[in-house]
Amino acid sequence: MSTIIWTRTDEAPLLATYSLKPIVEAFASRAGIDVDTADISLAGRILAQFPERLGDKKVDDALTQLGELAKTPEANIIKLPNISASLVQLKKAIAELQAAGFDIPDYEDAQEKYDAVKGSAVNPVLREGNSDRRAPEAVKNYTKKHPHSMGEWSSDSKTNVATMDAGDFRHNEKSVIMPAADTLTIKLVTADGSEQVLKDGLKVEQGEVIDGTFMSAKALDEFLLDTVQKAKEEGVLFSAHLKATMMKVSDPIIFGHVVRAYFKPVFDKYGSELLAAGLNGENGLGAILDGLSELDNGEEIRAAFEQQLNDGPALAMVNSSRGITNLHVPSDVIIDASMPAMIRTSGHMWNADDQEQDTLAVIPDSSYAGVYQTVIDDCRANGAFDPTTMGTVPNVGLMAKKAEEYGSHDKTFKVPADGTVQVVNSAGDVLIEHQVEEGDIWRACQTKDAPIQDWVKLAVERARLSGMKAIFWLDPERGHDRNMIELVKKYLADHDTDGLDIEIKSPVEATKESVERIRRGEDTISVTGNVLRDYNTDLFPILELGTSAKMLSVVPLMAGGGLFETGAGGSAPKHVQQVEEENHLRWDSLGEYLALAESFRHELNRNGNAKAGVLASALDQATEKLLEEGKSPSRKVGEIDDRGSHFWLSLYWAEALAAQTEDSELAEVFGPIAKDLRDNAEQIDRELLDAQGGAADLGGYYWPDEEKTSAVMRPSATFNKIIDELEK
Repeated sequence: MSTIIWTRTDEAPLLATYSLKPIVEAFASRAGIDVDTADISLAGRILAQFPERLGDKKVDDALTQLGELAKTPEANIIKLPNISASLVQLKKAIAELQAAGFDIPDYEDAQEKYDAVKGSAVNPVLREGNSDRRAPEAVKNYTKKHPHSMGEWSSDSKTNVATMDAGDFRHNEKSVIMPAADTLTIKLVTADGSEQVLKDGLKVEQGEVIDGTFMSAKALDEFLLDTVQKAKEEGVLFSAHLKATMMKVSDPIIFGHVVRAYFKPVFDKYGSELLAAGLNGENGLGAILDGLSELDNGEEIRAAFEQQLNDGPALAMVNSSRGITNLHVPSDVIIDASMPAMIRTSGHMWNADDQEQDTLAVIPDSSYAGVYQTVIDDCRANGAFDPTTMGTVPNVGLMAKKAEEYGSHDKTFKVPADGTVQVVNSAGDVLIEHQVEEGDIWRACQTKDAPIQDWVKLAVERARLSGMKAIFWLDPERGHDRNMIELVKKYLADHDTDGLDIEIKSPVEATKESVERIRRGEDTISVTGNVLRDYNTDLFPILELGTSAKMLSVVPLMAGGGLFETGAGGSAPKHVQQVEEENHLRWDSLGEYLALAESFRHELNRNGNAKAGVLASALDQATEKLLEEGKSPSRKVGEIDDRGSHFWLSLYWAEALAAQTEDSELAEVFGPIAKDLRDNAEQIDRELLDAQGGAADLGGYYWPDEEKTSAVMRPSATFNKIIDELEK
């Protein structure tokens, strides 16, 4: 028996797993494939940190185990979206687990262990290959026939991006290519000559690209005060767009600066009390307001915050009805999802009156801000994109072996004192140095040579297979990208590129050409580094398909295995809220269907399992029919939800397997199953719909109760009986 690993993650994808995975297990069993679970959820990752405290409740460190598997040829992993935890989410999960009887410490008592769980802790461990992410042809064709709504753009729209023109990460970046393997030290040398080691024992390989850069706190504050004033003067919404989840060290610090800049009058008057209480804005306005009850003059300060909300520029809202602003929670507005959604909605965000309004999108670091400004300028000049005619922009992304992990790890620091940060090799030579001031944000990153070579190879392969133009998005004004341009040119020479259209352009110029080609119905592969991979694989899919969850995401692992990711767009906490209130799951498992088909195909290609190939082809047919028959989840209670989609997919999949002629054994097995499902379709549909409408008890948010959640997510006894018998 071969094995597919299905990851247990969080929130909506986790709820969907309770319904979908039993179906997958049943169908896969008929091809001799086991489907096992690996718990990489936020709760599971937390519990794995404390085996010595949990006794018989001990939880395996599934993430570490899965990371090791990803380095082997046997790996076949289906990766669902997981929480990249902010500090707020982490503390909520800790409290829930403690209440559930797990003997784990408070965050403050084990901060180092908990910080290993925070932020984008999962993806860097599993991504032992580079990313191939594209819109499947069936999905693209369906969208052209059934386009999603696009807001109209006005030529006099005031929506723009505000970004720094000096003093940020982009402008301060320095980069070196290591001539030999070495061990580096990062240290701060202060004005009096004393040294503080920030990071030592940093092992690097020959050919590895090492970068260092910093954001000036002083320049950041000046920029933010200007943008607050600009938003007020122009009468547009003020909104900050960061990645406080993936950039788990740098971006919460920047978010704190944004909060303090917007509420400058409050911090000018009450800053000493607020900062002494740890209410510095890095956990958002919501955490400050919650903490005011602990201060003697808390109500007085609360009134000052309310006054500034009235006096300052209008804030973009996350939830107007609940008064949740763009500044309440760092993880509520994540740039890769929020900016495309804004562009799709006429360049608007929501104001406090629940009305759409032009927006000043504040993206402090200028490294990639120009990408969004370019798309906004194009929409202002040419109107909204047309999903029925527009081309596609798939992505080949550099991410293997933690490539370009900016701002999220143990090489990012809030500078403790004025001085010089240096990156020094084992011989004592200074490779990179920056003059810094206390409070600046300094960061380094590593990009190994083997992933770069693999990335270039994958780009050439995709260009050859697809016939599309490919553009490497690299900025010659950035230190890192200048080195990458040199390496890309070097490694392109190792491949046959005759007849291929491959260019290197800055992100702004690459965006201009890509959107021009989109409007002509032409397709362009964006070949990007890690952060732009994250941004582009939301930006273009949301414009093209209405969501990034409908993308096919394949990670050919460098050791020969396969990692199949099931879509982006976050873990959808609002979806869970709707289940709890109305027992309706509007999450769409389309990404899981697409990934599963590729996983089966990998079994065919890697292990010669012909039955897996038949399952894959039949699943593709079922997915296309699901779309055409309108069986995708609705947002409204009382209509089909994800559980209903799972049923219809099962029916169409079984019918496709019964009808195929490649494998008579599978046809014989699934003929009666298809008939049972079709004969009972009306009954099953009614049972699934009847389950909706009332509150659902999951027994927990981060650590839901197994029996309760399974009962909620598998409410049709008729359907369950057919599926459970198939696996016997």
